[in-house]
Amino acid sequence: MTMTHKERMRRAIHYEPVDQIPTQINYTHAMGLKLVDHFEITLEDLLARLDNHMIRVDLTQPRRLSDDGKVKYDWWGVGFSTEEEGYFTSVNPIADSKNLDNYLWPNPYDPHLLDKAAEILKSDGGEHFITCNFGFCLFERAWALRGYENFLMDMALDPSFAEELLDRITDIQLVLIKRYIDLGVDGGYFGDDYGAQKNLLFSPQSWRQLIKPRLERMFAPFLDAGLPVLLHSDGQIAKILPDLVEVGLTVLNPVQPEVIDHSWLRETFVNNLAYYGGISTQTTLPFGSPDEVNAAVAECVKTLAPDNTGLLIAPSHRLMTDIPMENVDALLAAFTTFGDKS
Repeated sequence: MTMTHKERMRRAIHYEPVDQIPTQINYTHAMGLKLVDHFEITLEDLLARLDNHMIRVDLTQPRRLSDDGKVKYDWWGVGFSTEEEGYFTSVNPIADSKNLDNYLWPNPYDPHLLDKAAEILKSDGGEHFITCNFGFCLFERAWALRGYENFLMDMALDPSFAEELLDRITDIQLVLIKRYIDLGVDGGYFGDDYGAQKNLLFSPQSWRQLIKPRLERMFAPFLDAGLPVLLHSDGQIAKILPDLVEVGLTVLNPVQPEVIDHSWLRETFVNNLAYYGGISTQTTLPFGSPDEVNAAVAECVKTLAPDNTGLLIAPSHRLMTDIPMENVDALLAAFTTFGDKS
């Protein structure tokens, strides 16, 4: 019997048998426009065309731009450049002050914050695996508010202030987490980058003191409800991966092959950690040939899902406009070739 996308995803991340390995392709807005042109479909049809298994739901908030349109503000008041395809902060609202009482913190009790999420859950009818999206959840949220260099200096020179800021963020996130769980999401998706290409951005000791206990508080409500926790964390974070598993991480993303060794992951964590991602958007997809894309998918499945489960196979990051359409076609074809286990 064919499984729903939700059931397939649920089973795969818990290392249960599946009829096919679940797949996911996320993309920037600009790349989405290229994809719909390539496939000759509408943007609304793209989810089905890509056969995505997971839908991430966000807070409902009015779109707020600067007068010149070059800055888009998020719910927290951080400004992101609209002139970049990625995430680049251009306004860090508490960069010049450590007086946290003077900042107008967002209200997590706003009754309309989850309106769009509720609508998506209802209209989906249980077909897809729906997670609440906590991008920039803790460390990234702190530096987005303070400025990257400022917050790294806070961590090193004023850890008491850093902890106070992280606690304020955590308390707000916990209110939202409870509301999302009550709404009926299937899991929690967090984004918090701790690594660069070769190593952590700060010492493991700093992470364990400042980040780990607060991340554990945010994971706990999902785990207590029997729901999985997914974390996107870029970079070489091998030194703290055992800690993340200890506090309940279920699924690791992006498992970028240039950064973290897939064989080491499988040998180290066996079936204690599932994986989401695995296909490079740094080298293979933008610069490789279709044959190399095909080979990358085959190797990823062989290494991270040797028992044909435990993996949501996907590009490591959102597809951007530097990726040629022939490689997107090759990726989708390889998903079918190597993912079908029926």
